[in-house]
Amino acid sequence: MTIQEAQERVDAWIKQYGVRYFSELTNMAVLTEEVGEVARVIARRYGDQSSKPGDDLDLADELADVMWVVMCLANQTGIDLDAALERNFAKKTSRDKERHIHNTKLTNQ
Repeated sequence: MTIQEAQERVDAWIKQYGVRYFSELTNMAVLTEEVGEVARVIARRYGDQSSKPGDDLDLADELADVMWVVMCLANQTGIDLDAALERNFAKKTSRDKERHIHNTKLTNQ
């Protein structure tokens, strides 16, 4: 599925089951919450925190939740994420094509 197709599926789901999009401010708060859930999984799976009984450490699901809310925000603000990602690749390539290759912190491991 392309990003555009995913955006369309999220939009169709919202229209069929979600009644309407939450406000942009609410979705920003939801995005923050979802990123926090990703952080919790990472801290417990790869960091020093231990899990608690009943912890759901499904990183894939938490990352998909983040993507869902990002697509909601893009849809409700008229952003084509396919096009935005292409522009972002071009920006990063132009700005960073030499930066990381010559970073001794990355190459001396």
